[in-house]
Amino acid sequence: MTFITFITCRRTAAALTLTAFLLPLPPAAAGTSVAADTSATSVTYAPAAAGAESRRTRVELPYPTGRFAVGREDLHMVDRSRTDPWAGSGPRELMVTMRYPARHDGGRTARYLTPEEARLLLVDRGLEQVIPVETLTGTRTHGRTDVPPVAGRHPLIVLSPGFTAHRASLTSLAEDLASRGYVVASVDHAYESVGTAFQGGRVLTCLACEKVRDEAGYRTLSDTRARDVSFLLDRLTGRDPVWRHAGLIDKGRIAMAGHSIGGASTAAAMAADRRIRAGINMDGGFSTPVPAAGLGGRPFMLLGAQQRGPGGNASWDRDWPLLDGWKRWITFADSGHFTFTDFPAIGEQLGLPDAEAPLPGGRSVELTRRYVAAFFDQHLGGRPQPVLDGPSPDAPEVAFHTP
Repeated sequence: MTFITFITCRRTAAALTLTAFLLPLPPAAAGTSVAADTSATSVTYAPAAAGAESRRTRVELPYPTGRFAVGREDLHMVDRSRTDPWAGSGPRELMVTMRYPARHDGGRTARYLTPEEARLLLVDRGLEQVIPVETLTGTRTHGRTDVPPVAGRHPLIVLSPGFTAHRASLTSLAEDLASRGYVVASVDHAYESVGTAFQGGRVLTCLACEKVRDEAGYRTLSDTRARDVSFLLDRLTGRDPVWRHAGLIDKGRIAMAGHSIGGASTAAAMAADRRIRAGINMDGGFSTPVPAAGLGGRPFMLLGAQQRGPGGNASWDRDWPLLDGWKRWITFADSGHFTFTDFPAIGEQLGLPDAEAPLPGGRSVELTRRYVAAFFDQHLGGRPQPVLDGPSPDAPEVAFHTP
């Protein structure tokens, strides 16, 4: 785990970029050093046109590339065997979006965020006067409700978002994987985002942000999410599954990927649960160290921003030798911490580029989808993927590292 100093600056409508939208500031005062799972070393706000009226109000996520339509259903799960570590009382709760390969494009497309989720995100980033709430709630997704699934057994992939981020931040990746034939469970962990709608009209805010201030706090986040994932798998694949389409899941082909602290949680979950056969850490420091005994020979991929090459993050350097199965360490040039999420594509359409990560938003999504899907196709589908063997002429931004 490395310590990161964030450079503070005024947040005004005339001095904002997508960086402000993306970067989860630590709860400590700006300018202090705190433990964090982000890879950014500083924040630079470049000028942008002021005023919400100047922003386009129709945004669309990139279309999935697979051959199937995408079905979607939201689930609320309650683990009554655990007390929530951030609230200090009440059971641990999860909100989960299940996506699956569907037979046709019927039904209704699902909204990206609820109005209150969108409002809390914009207020937290200081962008409520720059981006209308309706822009985020109206962002077009491609998952549809009430559509019949493609019959058969499909691999399951769990996706865990970054700290303070909503599970919706990985929608482009989740929809693409579902269109390729995977069942995908995108998880919101209670009290760990700036705002997530739960059942009963409740919107849970980030109590963890008030408590996570050092390396021990980030490890608690990672370990807690690992337990969340084991509970999720119990409820999806156990004797009395909570999801009506649970019969789609091939219990022998389960994997996980996560962004930022979600990536750290992927390794922690694999260490704790042998059901997870393969994992990807997308630009997250290893808040929970990889065990000295390794991960039982299971495949693992590090997918990082440009600065995540060897020597760029102490925890990756430390734990790379402990990954004892098939492994890859890949970075994208001109990328940043949030390259692996939806936000670069959204920001590009809004005219709010990230000056610190000039890789275009559409290309960010394309490359993330390509390498994540190739990893799972190879290790869950048994289909060798030459793109994982080394650099490709059509992807000059991608670097392979063999420290």
